[in-house]
Amino acid sequence: MNENPKSKSKTALGRRAVLTAMGTGAAATALLKVSPVVQGKTYNPALIRPPGSLPEEEFETKCIRCGECMKVCPTNAIHPATLQGSLAGLWTPVIIPEIGYCEYNCTLCGQVCPTGAIRNLTIDERHPIKIGIAHVDRSRCMPWVSNNECIVCEEHCPTPTKAIWLQEVTIPDRYGEPKVLKQPIVDPQLCIGCGICETKCPVNDPSAIIVTSGGETRNPGNQYILMEDRETPE
Repeated sequence: MNENPKSKSKTALGRRAVLTAMGTGAAATALLKVSPVVQGKTYNPALIRPPGSLPEEEFETKCIRCGECMKVCPTNAIHPATLQGSLAGLWTPVIIPEIGYCEYNCTLCGQVCPTGAIRNLTIDERHPIKIGIAHVDRSRCMPWVSNNECIVCEEHCPTPTKAIWLQEVTIPDRYGEPKVLKQPIVDPQLCIGCGICETKCPVNDPSAIIVTSGGETRNPGNQYILMEDRETPE
């Protein structure tokens, strides 16, 4: 007796539904495992929000994932979040400095945000806002590790007083001859986390200078240096 074709079709659809559900469940589990909340953190180093973004819980509530901020970003810096945040933050906007930087004199994302999840700032209000902080990887930075000249990050740093300054040192080259190099150092008080240094760094995969969300203005608990009250040793 031949099996009904419709029955076969229903069986195939049923199996497909089960496999889809399993895949969705696995993806959700993976997201939960990397969620900062599950890991006992109140922030994620990779969760760099556009300047003017509200505190995270309020931001996730107000953001409707419309993508307008991503469309208007002139440097292609804003992208939908995937594993950077919790499940509640999926598809919300994050800045990925590896791809693009946050333009120092731009407030377009706040201008187009329809819900106020990203505040509409003036240029003067935007300038002092920190969205993160840059870190030089001295094991990859050319003036630090290979004695090659490079000052790209300092040249592109947009703050009025450069957040990246150059330490001039004289070291011997491979033949013992003295060589003057300028090694970049980040001033955490001045760095706003715009990410242009990471975007422009000539070292690739990853850059020799990277930006994390530490020190962001919107989250007082996510600071680069945590000052704790400690007892003075006797």
